[in-house]
Amino acid sequence: MLRRLLDALYLGAGYLAGLFLIAIFLLMMAMSVGRELGINVKSGDDITSWCMAAMAFLGLAHTFKSGEMIRVGLLTERLKGRVKWLAEVFALAMAALFIGYFAWFAVDLVLTSWRLDDMSTGVLVVPLWIPQIGFTAGLVVLFIAILDELARVMVGLKPTYEKEPPKTAEEVIERAVSSGV
Repeated sequence: MLRRLLDALYLGAGYLAGLFLIAIFLLMMAMSVGRELGINVKSGDDITSWCMAAMAFLGLAHTFKSGEMIRVGLLTERLKGRVKWLAEVFALAMAALFIGYFAWFAVDLVLTSWRLDDMSTGVLVVPLWIPQIGFTAGLVVLFIAILDELARVMVGLKPTYEKEPPKTAEEVIERAVSSGV
């Protein structure tokens, strides 16, 4: 049940990232068309930048768990046995340390903004903790995903982000095309 809950969390964050991408598209189109029609979309740039931050950070955990995030695979894929296991544990522990540190202070930033009633300075005045929630939630979910992978590797399971090596030349090409390389 915990596995299903965690996988749903990562997928849900990925879907939220997709929704923010759609919001960015719609805002950019509204601003572009509005400019031609003489309609000003007030604070469109501010809202778009908040959506972009939320999209980028909310998509991190899903990207990581899918094996699409750039990581130290160039090194760890060449290692075998206990040395590979140690390298994976070290890399995941370091990632957990750094992302945990970043997430901790992002949560602190949101709480401080909320306590101080910090407001944005643009045309559209909103409490800053609202747009800060997007990137903070993304960091917290990424931290959970890294701890999840660290726990899997520690008990001897294969990391979910590690893909089987391609068996044919066509599979190499297919992976390159699907990953945008």
